[in-house]
Amino acid sequence: MSIFLIFRILTNNRGEYMSEHEMQMSSIAQKKSRISIDPGTGEPAPVRLNDIPKDQDYGAQPEEVRSTEQYQEEYVENFVERWDELIDWEARAEGEGQFFIDILKKLGKHNILDAATGTGFHSVQLLQAGFNVTSADGNAQMLVKAFENAKDRGHVMQTVHADWRWLNRDVQDKLFDAVIILGNSFTHLFEEHDRRRALAEFYAVLKHDGVLIIDQRNYDGILDDGFKSKHKYYYCGDKVSAQPIHVDDGLARFEYSFEDGSKHHLNMFPLRKDYLRGLIHEAGFQKIETYGDFKETYKEDDPDFYVHVAYKDYHAK
Repeated sequence: MSIFLIFRILTNNRGEYMSEHEMQMSSIAQKKSRISIDPGTGEPAPVRLNDIPKDQDYGAQPEEVRSTEQYQEEYVENFVERWDELIDWEARAEGEGQFFIDILKKLGKHNILDAATGTGFHSVQLLQAGFNVTSADGNAQMLVKAFENAKDRGHVMQTVHADWRWLNRDVQDKLFDAVIILGNSFTHLFEEHDRRRALAEFYAVLKHDGVLIIDQRNYDGILDDGFKSKHKYYYCGDKVSAQPIHVDDGLARFEYSFEDGSKHHLNMFPLRKDYLRGLIHEAGFQKIETYGDFKETYKEDDPDFYVHVAYKDYHAK
């Protein structure tokens, strides 16, 4: 059996030996073959729960894995189950305070689409504050965990398994007062056409005076000056280390090390602040306000994270 497996790894389906490049292309093709297709439209659909791999696998050259589809194979069950150790809900709530709640209430927004639900932290915070929340994520494993977290806190979460690039299809053309994309989630899109399409979908699911709130790591600081973190606002768990192990203009590969010695990784695209602001504006948003670590005034290289608040209404003040 072991001899057969080695033979399959080194040869193609005709029994011919493959070069390293051919092996890498074969691996990519196999991953693409696991992408679900909506039978009604012929378009890609979010990967089903049972199709998500059990363990992360970046192959022999993890720094070469730069694909929008990869996040489905990154948020595997054993990583998702430990994600809240990284977040630390209580510490994160203390770090953020009422920032997002205050902004949404000030703007009179009630029907919210949390389009990057993750394990549910922001959806639950908003539900507890009285908002009507629809919780969407492209990863089914995350939605399962989010639903459990909401239930444990006395809420029944309205969940949608959605791909941002076909968001209108997945939320069935509903319109929202605000869309939030938090937790550095937008950085999973590696291709610019995917970013533009996702932003167009966010724009389309908003009401005429809707608001998009989207955050990102301070990749400008990481790319230009190296990584540093106050470890205060987003990833607050004191028993988990999160830091980049490779950074270039097209990839930020982070390693998450847990107290028991286990490690997980995420490959992300390092979005520069002004580049993302430009994409948001080109998607049709008329006004963009940017906060650094939840403050309007900040030093350009100082925040751990930026939060962009983008207004669809031309007359937004």
